[in-house]
Amino acid sequence: MIQIIPSIAIKDGKIIRVEGAKISEAKIYDESPIDVATKLEDHGIKVVHLVDLDGAHKGSPVNYHILEALNGYTNLELDFTGGINTDGDISKAFEYGADYITAASVAVENKELFASWIISYGREKMTLGADALNGKIAYKGWMQNTDIDILEHIGYFYDRGLKYVKTTDISKEGSLAGPAFDLYESILKKFPEIKVLASGGVRSVDDIKRLNDMGVFAVIFGKAYYEGNISLKDLEQFIVKQ
Repeated sequence: MIQIIPSIAIKDGKIIRVEGAKISEAKIYDESPIDVATKLEDHGIKVVHLVDLDGAHKGSPVNYHILEALNGYTNLELDFTGGINTDGDISKAFEYGADYITAASVAVENKELFASWIISYGREKMTLGADALNGKIAYKGWMQNTDIDILEHIGYFYDRGLKYVKTTDISKEGSLAGPAFDLYESILKKFPEIKVLASGGVRSVDDIKRLNDMGVFAVIFGKAYYEGNISLKDLEQFIVKQ
């Protein structure tokens, strides 16, 4: 059964949702990260994807205090991402309560370092963030485009023990236009043993069911929940079977 992982994206201490890479047009939500996290936990959610958008753009994490607060107020498992580029960043994230790390930019700029993390921290703890626009990797909070093919990028680390990859089709992010089913299908076909965390474009429970039927390991979503397209009650059919 697919794992349900709501996303809490933080900028300037607020929960926001971005459409594509348009950070300047981000929508701010009034609820505090702690209130959202406790509500999710109360309804059976086990894992939350915490995105430090300030850290992603700065190049080093900023919102450790929010990570620490969520760890202190809930029993959620926390997948932390945003600006993780050094061993020190990872150590600090774990110290403040992260259970898992998702890193993207470092895997583009220093492949050997990220590959070493899969070994040193363990493949259960490290997720590759491989986000793409038109099949090409984008990083640094999606502000930096490349000519790197996403399948080649994933393949490099798959050959070095990678187990988990979080993939967002940036054109889908925040759009409520439906996930990039073809992209996930191509990843699973080429790397049948990999665990895909699908992110971006989720608009309904039907999308989640389709991803589940495809064999996707987990779904990460935010806007569909914050905008009321998906309710916590809708998710019970997945949560109770986890």
